[in-house]
Amino acid sequence: MPLELVTIACLKDNYAYLLHDTASGHTTVIDVPDAGPILTALASRNWHLDQILLTHHHADHIQGVPELVAATQAAVLGAKADQHRLPPLTRALVEGDTVKIGPETAQVLDVSGHTMGHIAFHLPTSGYAFTADSLMAGGCGRLFEGSPATMWASLGKLASLAPETFICSGHEYTASNLAFAATIEPGNSALTARIERVTLARAEGRATVPSRLSGELATNPFLRAGLLHIKLAVGLPDASDAEVFAEIRRRKDHF
Repeated sequence: MPLELVTIACLKDNYAYLLHDTASGHTTVIDVPDAGPILTALASRNWHLDQILLTHHHADHIQGVPELVAATQAAVLGAKADQHRLPPLTRALVEGDTVKIGPETAQVLDVSGHTMGHIAFHLPTSGYAFTADSLMAGGCGRLFEGSPATMWASLGKLASLAPETFICSGHEYTASNLAFAATIEPGNSALTARIERVTLARAEGRATVPSRLSGELATNPFLRAGLLHIKLAVGLPDASDAEVFAEIRRRKDHF
């Protein structure tokens, strides 16, 4: 059985994620925008938090860590490359490391681009990938520190995962991301159908994450920069995939 996944809304539009193994009682949280909602979710389920996994150093992903550690004494794991700007780490991670979550093993991926040192956690058995602000539902994070080539390479790692993987990203940006996607690929019927589903979900107050990787591959322009019709759509038929990605990212930054 896959680990139980709980998506927790935090702050204005952030998400944290709990992973729980019923047999062992082990519980992990990925990112801590705010300790309060996480503690509430733990208490309502009578779960004890064992460890905290951090994807990157931005405050809206880590600012609740001190309070959560004080309340739970959970271990804190994050990127070695980001160690100087993360809360104190119990264990520093690099790409290729693994992390035990109950009976499962999470694989650590370097997905730098949004920030340098941004990591993701992939659980192939349960079919989850915690991507925070690298690959997002319908989009990707702004390039605050990395180059377009760096981010394109990072997205390539995530795009190569099993299509049924659930992409657990860090924000409720899906509606705006898909509105932009429609400016790149207005004739994409899968995108049109996804926009309708997302519009209904938000009207009903439901989260639009996690999302299936297969859906991202079909509708997310940042994963589709290598397709000829996308290159033609942005006027760069002979450009490299990374150059087309950079143009799509530039357009999104000004959308």
